[in-house]
Formats: sequence, structure tokens, C-alpha cells
Amino acid sequence: MKAVQLSRFGGPEVLELVDVPRPEPGPRELLVRVQAAGVNFADTQIRQNRYPMMPPLPAILGMEVAGTVESAGSGATSIPVGTRVAAALFAGGKAGGYSEYVVVSQDHVVPLPERVSFADATALMIQGLTALYMIRRVDPRGKTVLVTAAAGGVGTLLVQLARNAGAKTVIGAVGSPEKRELVTSLGASACVSYGKPDWVAEARAANGGAGFDLILESVGGDVMPACLTALALKGEIVLYGALNFASFALGPAELGGLVFGNQSVTGFGLNSLLTDAGLREGLTELLALVNDRKIKIVSGGSYAFADAGAAHRALEERKTTGKVNLQPVK
Repeated sequence: MKAVQLSRFGGPEVLELVDVPRPEPGPRELLVRVQAAGVNFADTQIRQNRYPMMPPLPAILGMEVAGTVESAGSGATSIPVGTRVAAALFAGGKAGGYSEYVVVSQDHVVPLPERVSFADATALMIQGLTALYMIRRVDPRGKTVLVTAAAGGVGTLLVQLARNAGAKTVIGAVGSPEKRELVTSLGASACVSYGKPDWVAEARAANGGAGFDLILESVGGDVMPACLTALALKGEIVLYGALNFASFALGPAELGGLVFGNQSVTGFGLNSLLTDAGLREGLTELLALVNDRKIKIVSGGSYAFADAGAAHRALEERKTTGKVNLQPVK
């Protein structure tokens, strides 16, 4: 079978399309024929040897896929052969999604509703569950909310889920002005660009001149400390995603502001919160929301396996919105 392999660390060009043996399902495992493989920013960090948890090389990246159950191992009886499914490889600590076939535990597979495409399903695993669990944890009801990277895979879902959960106001922040209209179309009352030096003042103005009760932040760099100045008294910033690992820093001035403003900075990570049952329940809920048209998936583009490097490059250069996926050539 064809797969996209990482044999050395480096730029997008190091991703190679190779032939590898097709895996066989073991006990309670399913063999899934991949129709779409999700691409996440963490994949680009792994490719550059910059992620906290690194696989041995050679490696096949990809922590989530959607496809069709091809065969089942012994004891795997919960999902019939031929079923369209979402398969969360990351839940079992696995990768390998950039390939024509994957093996996955039946505990990490959920059937797709009729109106949910394979490509859309890839947006609801790492990114969708991250957004859902974060909203459950912080409860935005009645709060003013600022979402950074609001045009990205997680951000587009956070805007919609926060709005649906009863946030008083949801305002987005994006890296380039052309993404603003997308974010407001998803239900944000306004969207600002942090490419402008006065973006915090603009965000505050859109919030009636006040700071935000809740800021959901994943950009890092200069954006995270700027968010501290956008925070209301007793407000909370939730940090998630790989970029804040490399750039997070708080000095005495920032800590003083947090202390005297009774503010908090909280970290969020999905994996430590997930159980097998929770994964299936959360993913089923998200799939139903998409199937019933209560939330919208924003496509960041589909790329052939042979063009995996181009997909990584587009993601790193922030040229995408929503969810990027890879698809095998039929």
C-alpha cells in the first residue's frame, strides 16, 4: 500500500510517498481503508523534531482518519465490515494515518452519520474533541469570549460551540484580514486581525470597551502576552496547542497583573481527559451536530498523499482556514 513516510527531520520536502506492507488487524481491531487523513499542526512540529513527544524514524504521521471498515480481527464485533467510520488513532497512542490502510482498536472507532463526509469527519477528532472538551471545561455561558486563531480547525469550532453554549459575546482574532469574514459568518459578533499593532484595542472596542472574561489562545509568540492586556478582572486565559510550548513566558509585570486582577492562566490538553467511552460519546455528539447542520465544518483543502508536503507548507504558512486533509489517489 502507499503511505507518506518521514525518514528524516526537516522541511515539507522530507515527506515521501513509499510502498509499505498493508497491516493486518489483531484481536478487537479493525482494518480501515482510508478515504481522508487529518493533517494537524502537531504533524508539522513532529516533522521538524520540535514536538514534545517524538516517534522513532522512519514514521508515518497522521493521528486521525475517516474511511470504510475493510476487515475485522477476532473479537471485533461492534462495527460491521463496510461501515463508514471515523477512526481516532491518537486515542490509542498511534499514528500512521497518512496511508491507504490503518489498523485501529474498535474502541476508538465511531460510525459516520449519512450526511457527514469523510473529509468533514477528520475535523471532529483531535480538533473537534479539543474544542468540545474545552467548552465543557470552561463553560462560556454569559461570558465575553475571545478566540485566537479563530479561522483555524479548532478556532472555527470554538466560535460555534461557545455561541451555542450561551456565551454573551464571541469575538475572533485571526492572523490576516481576509479571514475575518469567515469567522463572523460562523457566529462571531466581530473579528480582528492580530497582524495589526492595535488589535487588542480593536478587540476591546468590539466588546464595548471592556476586557474579556475568557480568552481561548493557541497562537503563542507575541499574541499570548497581548491577550493578558485584553483580559477582564477575574478573567481566564486557556492555553492549548503546540505553539505556546516554545514561546510561553511570564515576567514580574505580567504576574503582578494576574495577581492584582485576580486573573488566571490555565493549560488545556485533550489526551489526559479522554477515556474510550468519553471519546465515543463526544465524537458521536459532534458528528450529530454536523449531520443536523447545527455546526459547520470549514474545509482547509484536500491534498493527494503525494502532495503531503504542500499541505504541511500551507498549514505552516497560515494560508489555510479550517481543516486540512490528505486523500489517497483512487
